[in-house]
Amino acid sequence: MNHVDAVIALSALAQETRLALFRLLVETGPAGRAAGEIGARLGIPANTLSFHLKTLTQAGLLEARQEGRFIYYAAHYPAMDNLIAFLTENCCQGEPCLTRKTTCP
Repeated sequence: MNHVDAVIALSALAQETRLALFRLLVETGPAGRAAGEIGARLGIPANTLSFHLKTLTQAGLLEARQEGRFIYYAAHYPAMDNLIAFLTENCCQGEPCLTRKTTCP
């Protein structure tokens, strides 16, 4: 990940609703959730939700797939991992300081 991509991803997450939305989808797992279910779960109106989903998708943090008339959104785990790796690349002067969980999808 380069600096520009990191800034785009961090900018997308630097808003309370989008951060809550992203965290919900990270917890949900690779199957994701339908847009309507996300909105109902977080109490976000459809037009506002659409804007936030678009922002996170354009930043590469979400993936969308259509099934019938529903659009499902899921966290894009490789992008999340790349952002975390970028942020911790020079952590602790090269010494291991974080335990990485290897069971995430």
